[in-house]
Amino acid sequence: MAETAVRIVIDKLIRLLHEEAKLLKGVERKITDIKDELESIQSFLREADGRAEKEDSTSSTTGVKTWVKQVREVAYRIEDIIDEYIFRVAEGRQEHQHGFKAFLQKIVHLVKICRPHHEIALEIEDVKRSVYEIKERSKRYGFSYTSEQGGPSCTYDENNTWHDPRVGSLFIENDALVGIESPRKELVNKMLEETSGRLVISLVGMGGIGKTTLAKKVCDVQTIKDRFDCHAWITVSRSYQLKELLRTMIRQFNEERKERLPNEINTMDMVELISTTREYLRDKRYIVVFDDVWKEDFWGDVEHALLDNDRGSRIMVSTRNENVADFCKKSSLVHLHELKPWPLDLAHELLCKEAFKFDREKHCSEELLELSFDIVKRCEGLPLAIVAIGGLLTTKGRDVLQWKSLRDSLSSQLESNPHLACIKRILSLSYLDLPYHLKSCFLYLGIFPEDYSINCATLIRLWIAEGFVEGKHGLIVEEVAREHLTKLVQRNLVQVERINFGGSLRRCRVHDLMHEVILSRSEELDLLQISLENLTSLGGTARHLSIHNEAKSLSGKVSNSQTHSLIFFNIDDLSKSLSCILTKKFSLLKELDFGGTPLSDIPEEVIGKLLNLRYLSVRDTKVKKIPKSIGKLHCLQTLDLKRSLVCELPVEMKTLCNMQYLLGYSVDYDSEYNIYTRRGLKMLGGIRSLVSLQKLDSIDMEAHKSSASFIAELGWLKQLRKLGIHKLKSENGMDLCVAIEQMHQLQSLDIASVDEDEFLQLQSMSSPPVLLQRLCLRGRLEALPNWIPKMKNLVKIRLYWSRLIDDPLKVLGVLPNLLEFSFYKGFDGEQMQFERGHFQKLKRLALVKLNGLNRLIIDEETLPQLESLSIGPIPNLQDQVPSGIHHLKSLKTLQLNDMPRESVRRMLPGEGSKFCEVQHIPHVVFTFTTKGARYDSYNLSDPRLLEYLRS
Repeated sequence: MAETAVRIVIDKLIRLLHEEAKLLKGVERKITDIKDELESIQSFLREADGRAEKEDSTSSTTGVKTWVKQVREVAYRIEDIIDEYIFRVAEGRQEHQHGFKAFLQKIVHLVKICRPHHEIALEIEDVKRSVYEIKERSKRYGFSYTSEQGGPSCTYDENNTWHDPRVGSLFIENDALVGIESPRKELVNKMLEETSGRLVISLVGMGGIGKTTLAKKVCDVQTIKDRFDCHAWITVSRSYQLKELLRTMIRQFNEERKERLPNEINTMDMVELISTTREYLRDKRYIVVFDDVWKEDFWGDVEHALLDNDRGSRIMVSTRNENVADFCKKSSLVHLHELKPWPLDLAHELLCKEAFKFDREKHCSEELLELSFDIVKRCEGLPLAIVAIGGLLTTKGRDVLQWKSLRDSLSSQLESNPHLACIKRILSLSYLDLPYHLKSCFLYLGIFPEDYSINCATLIRLWIAEGFVEGKHGLIVEEVAREHLTKLVQRNLVQVERINFGGSLRRCRVHDLMHEVILSRSEELDLLQISLENLTSLGGTARHLSIHNEAKSLSGKVSNSQTHSLIFFNIDDLSKSLSCILTKKFSLLKELDFGGTPLSDIPEEVIGKLLNLRYLSVRDTKVKKIPKSIGKLHCLQTLDLKRSLVCELPVEMKTLCNMQYLLGYSVDYDSEYNIYTRRGLKMLGGIRSLVSLQKLDSIDMEAHKSSASFIAELGWLKQLRKLGIHKLKSENGMDLCVAIEQMHQLQSLDIASVDEDEFLQLQSMSSPPVLLQRLCLRGRLEALPNWIPKMKNLVKIRLYWSRLIDDPLKVLGVLPNLLEFSFYKGFDGEQMQFERGHFQKLKRLALVKLNGLNRLIIDEETLPQLESLSIGPIPNLQDQVPSGIHHLKSLKTLQLNDMPRESVRRMLPGEGSKFCEVQHIPHVVFTFTTKGARYDSYNLSDPRLLEYLRS
C-alpha cells in the first residue's frame, strides 16, 4: 500500500507547487526534488511492495517489508506537512478576505509566527534527506533503477515457496465429504451431455469454498473417466509459464495412455507446442481441468491449443474471478457454476464430522451443541475454515472450556495457531492478486465492523474523499469507483447483499473471515478499530479511525492529529467534549461520519476548523441545524444529511464550489394514504456556484421567495446526475423544464408538486436528458409528458397522483429497458390493458389506488419477465384477480392489498375457485390494513388466513 500513499503525495506536491508557487520561495526547489525522488521510488515500489507481501519469513523479505514501511511512513509525513500547510493557509484566507495584499500579509504573518519559515525549510530538508536515504537503502534489497532503461528492475530469488494446503483437496476420501453430492451430480450430468461442441465449465467462488475438491470428485466419477479418451489436470495458480503448462498437459496425455513423449518436447517453442497439442487432440474426446486460474484472459493463452474437434470435449476451470469465465465466452460455450457459502446445517454437519472423526460417538454432545453452532456461524459457510477448525477441535476432545476458549479467541487464533494458518494464507491470496489501484479500496473495508451491511454509495464517496480513486478519460470518479467495487465483487472479495433492479450494487458486505484478513493487514493502511475493550491499549498513529460502541471514552485516549478518517458505528452516547477532541486532536480530518449516532448538535466552532474536510455525514442523527461555518469548508465534496432533522441550509453553502454530493431528504409517513413521502431541504442562498454538484437530493421549493430565479440557477449545474425537487408550484414547471434541458448527464429525476391536486406543468421539454434512467413524478398531469417516450434508457418510473384519463400503458409499454413501474393514484380511467408484446423487460409492477379502474386485462405474450406484481386497493375492480394473470409465467410474488374478503375466499383451493389461475405463482400474499395503518399479511397457504376471513 506504500505505492498508493506515494501516488497521493506526488499528486499533492504537484498541486502545491502549481497553486502556491509564490508562497514557497526558498523551499520550492527542495519540494520539487522530493517529488522527483518519489516518482523515481514509485517506479519500482510496486514490485518491492509485492515482495514485502509474501508470506515467508526470510530475512531478505523482512528487510524489504521494513523498507516498504519506511517509504509509506515518509509519504504520510510529507502528506501531513502539506495538509498542515494548506490548513494554515486556509485559516489565513478565512480571516483575511479584504484584498490580495492583505491576504499576502496574513500569509507572511503565518510563516513568521505560526510556523517560522526556517522551520518549514528544515522540516522539508529533513524529509528530503529521508527520501534519499530510503532510495539508497533499497539497493541493499536487490532493487535498482536506471532511467536510461526506462523502468525498474528487481532481482530476487523466486524459489522460496510455501506449502499450499489446497493440495490436500485432491486426496480427500469420499466418506469424509459433506454436502457435495448434489453439485457433483449436476456437474457430472453437464459433462455427459450429448453435445458435440467444446464446452467450458467454470467453477467460481471465493477462496476456500471447495472448488478444487468439487472438480476432483467430478473427474473421479468412473463414467467420466470412461467417457473421455484422455485427461489432464493442471494447477495454474497466480504465476505460470505457458510453455511449461503446455508441456505438462502433453506429458499427462501421453503418460495416461502409456504413449511415448515427443523427443524434442523440452526444446519446442510456443507455436510448436500448440501445434503438437492440437494434432494430438484432433481425433480425441478430451477433458482438461485448469485449477486455480487467476488471470482474466487465461483462456486467450490456451484456447488455440485445445482444439474444438466437435467430439464433445470438456474444459473445467476453477477460479475466484468470474471475469475468467466471461472471457471464455468469446470462443466457446460456457456453463457457469457458482459455489455459494454452505447453509448452517451442512456446515455444522461438516464441523462435527471433522471434530469427532476419531471418537466412537461421532455426533456432537448436548453440552457442546451451542458452542459448535457459534463456531460454525463465524465460518459463514466456508468449508476451508470449517475443516481447519474442526481439525483443531480434534486436539481438544470434548472439553467445554477449551471449545469456549477457541470460540472466544478465534480472531487471534487465525493469526497465531498453526492449525489455522492455511485459512489466512488462502484467503490472502485473493488480496495479493489485486491490482494496486484496488488494494487500498479493499483494505479500507476494514473500517466497517464485522458482519456490517455496507451502503455501496456511501463506501464509494468515502473512497473518493480519501483519494483512493483516480479519474479515467470519459468517466467521472464515481463511475470509476463503481467499477472498482464491481471488480472486488467479481473476485469474490466482497459479497453482494442487495442490488437495484437496474443492476447497480446497493448494499454489500465482507465475509467475516475475509474481514479478519483485512484487519491483519490494517497496518498497511494505518487503520485502527477502537472499542471500549481496547481503548486503553491504543498507541501510535492511525490514519483511519473506526469508533465502535461507547465512544465517550475517546477523550484523553487518542492524540493523533494525523487521522484522516473518523467514523462512528453503533454508538449509544457521545461525549460533550467532542468538539474539543475534533478541533484539537483531529484538525486534519478528511472524513467525519456521525451516521446513526445520537448526535443532536454540531457546535459552530467544530465545523469551522476542519478545513481539510471532504466528507461529512450526520445521516440518521438528531442534528437540526448545520452551522454557518460550513461555508469555510472549501474542500467539502459530500454533505450527507439524509433522515436527519436538518430542514434548511445556511446561505454560506453557496461558497462550496467543490461540493459533489448534497444529500438531504427526510422521509415522512403519510398515514392517510399509507405511503412514505420525501421532504426536501430549504436552501436559503443561491446554488449557481455549486457547479461541481453531481447529486442534489432534495430541494424544497416552497421556501424560496423567488422560485423562478432559483430554478434558473439550477440550469448551471451541468454535472448533475441526480436531482430531487419537492413542493414545486404549477407556474414554475416550464422554468424547471428549461433548467433540466441543460443537464445532459442527468440519470435520476424526482419531482413532486406542492400537493396531490397541483398540476405538474412538464410538457415543454423539447430536449430531455437522454441518459435518464429513473423518473418519479408526484403531482397531477394533464397528460403523460410527450418527452417520456423518448427516454429509451429509462429503467424505473413512478407516477403518483397523476390521475390520467388515457391509458398510459400504450406509451410506457414500448420503452425498451423499463424494469420497474409504480402507479399510485395515477389513473382515473375505467380500463387498463397490458397489450401483447409490451413491457418485455419489466420485472416489478405496482398498481395502487386506481379508484376509477373496473377492468384490468393482461394479454398473452406481455410482461414475460415480470417477477413481482402488487395490486390494490382498487375498490371498483370487477375481478380482483386480473384477467390473463395465468399468462405471467415468470411471476414469483403476487401481493393483493385490501382485497374484499369474498374475493379472497374465491381464490382458496376448492371447487369452482380461481385457485387454478394463481397456483403457478410461488408466493401469493394478501395484506390487510388494520388500525394505526399497520398491515397484516398472509400467504395463500397460511392457515391463519381462514381464521382472519371468519373474523
